[in-house]
Amino acid sequence: MRVLRWLTVVVIPVALAVAGCGSSLQRSAGPSRRAIEAAFHGSPAPLAALHHQANELLGGGVSGFRARMQALRGHPLIVNLWASWCAPCQTEFPLYQKVAVRYGSAVAFLGLDVHDTAGDASAWLKRFPVTYPSYLDPNRAIETSLRTIEGTPQTFFFNAQGREEYDHGGPYTNVRSLERDIRTYLGVRDDRGH
Repeated sequence: MRVLRWLTVVVIPVALAVAGCGSSLQRSAGPSRRAIEAAFHGSPAPLAALHHQANELLGGGVSGFRARMQALRGHPLIVNLWASWCAPCQTEFPLYQKVAVRYGSAVAFLGLDVHDTAGDASAWLKRFPVTYPSYLDPNRAIETSLRTIEGTPQTFFFNAQGREEYDHGGPYTNVRSLERDIRTYLGVRDDRGH
């Protein structure tokens, strides 16, 4: 009985505290509504349509996703594969919250939520809202249609003609490296001229 009481009073609260301290979840880096509106003012119609669907989870499968890619021709496109269960994706997500606003008036961003449940993905997006929609891909059909996949997360860069320029396997760990790849593979500068 003493051991049980000791476990309840000492060990369990300590274990819970340690588990909380070791959490890998990031903080949201989503900008304010005012900052988003200022950044996206005057965006071309196809990009404004993406902004209008900010943070939504879309269906449509491979054909719907491909139709959207076709509609975005004329604009560079970044497709980020993610899932709510993927720890590296969780670390990377705040970077996309920042960069998608910084470049979103010139570059189209799409998420691809792979091998996930709509409920888990929706809960994740409530915590980490982004300024672009994500397509649901529970069976990885869209993911497979893109090409050989290295894992999750993965980021694809398509030029304005729809040709893939680069794919980055694994998470981005800082804004600087993601922005460098946008400049290198898409030739796009941010709203500050960088």
